[in-house]
Amino acid sequence: MTRIVALVPMRHHSQRVPAKNYRILAGKPLFHHIIHTLLTVPLINQVVVDTDSPPIMDGLRRHFPKVMIINRPENLRADDVPMNDILLYDTEQVEADFYLQTHSTNPLLKRETISRAIQIFLATYPKRDSLFSVTRLQTRLYDRHGHAINHDPEKLLQTQDLPPVYEENSCLYLFTRANLVKRGHRIGRRPMMFEIDQEEAWDIDEELDFEICNFLKKRVK
Repeated sequence: MTRIVALVPMRHHSQRVPAKNYRILAGKPLFHHIIHTLLTVPLINQVVVDTDSPPIMDGLRRHFPKVMIINRPENLRADDVPMNDILLYDTEQVEADFYLQTHSTNPLLKRETISRAIQIFLATYPKRDSLFSVTRLQTRLYDRHGHAINHDPEKLLQTQDLPPVYEENSCLYLFTRANLVKRGHRIGRRPMMFEIDQEEAWDIDEELDFEICNFLKKRVK
């Protein structure tokens, strides 16, 4: 039987939105939303949280006792530590055939979307060695020099007719430890892009993101 472990890294410290991982959103600490969602996905065998946060650890023990907690080592707690280094450590602590990584800052991510991503990935592995989620962009984009990226300024097409480009939205990653060790990266050499609707893929990075997600989550409820 295929074993899939979900990894959710959560730092205690947050640079731009203070205490965001355990700040109240739609009536619950932010991290509760993604943990509850992951625990309802039948294809996920174990949910693991990597954290250095006492409030998060306490909340997990009280409300989500089935979740495994990894106490993040001191050397992996700095703001500039790459996520791939944290994942290399975490995948040493718990074995799985495949790892699914997401964030507490994606509270709008749906159980159905996660399940669909897993099913699609398993159906295409090993032809596709990893999966990462993206958001479709169909708007006129320019580089820092003012050069058009995805359109011809001489031909003013409607935005819906522009060739789409895709933004890595950090909602979902699926990968193996072998690939992570070999590449030093959760995205392999033959990845699959998995598209998620923009509203569901909202990531909390700034205060405005928090307020928007709070509004959208309350509307869903």
